[in-house]
Amino acid sequence: MQSKDYLLQVKKPKYKNKKTVVDNIEFDSKKEANRYFELKFLLKVGEIKNLEFQPKYILIDDFKDFEGIWHRKIAYIADFRYWDVKKEKEIVEDVKGMKTEVYRIKKKLLLHKFNIHFREI
Repeated sequence: MQSKDYLLQVKKPKYKNKKTVVDNIEFDSKKEANRYFELKFLLKVGEIKNLEFQPKYILIDDFKDFEGIWHRKIAYIADFRYWDVKKEKEIVEDVKGMKTEVYRIKKKLLLHKFNIHFREI
C-alpha cells in the first residue's frame, strides 16, 4: 500500500453506528438522531425546554501527581440536556447502543459528582 492510498482510507465506525446529519447537526448514530426528532417534537409541544446538545461535565480536573507528571482532565459528554416541564427537573440523556466499560465508569463518576437526573435511551 502506498502512503497516498493510506490517506484516502475512511475509518469505519467501531460499533457499526452510522453518523447521521439532521438540521446541520452531526449525530454519532441513527438512534441518537431519532431521539433528537423526539426531543424536538417535545420541545415544540412545550413538554421540555432549554434543549442542549453534548453538554460537558468535568469528572476529574487535570492535575500534577507526586512525581510532577501532568494528567489530563476526564470529561463526560452526554448527548442531550433539557428541562422537563412536567417533572420540573433537568434531565441529562445519553443514547447508547454499546455500553463500554469506560462508559460505565464515567457514568458512575458523573452520578456521584453531580446531582442530576440521568436517563439512558
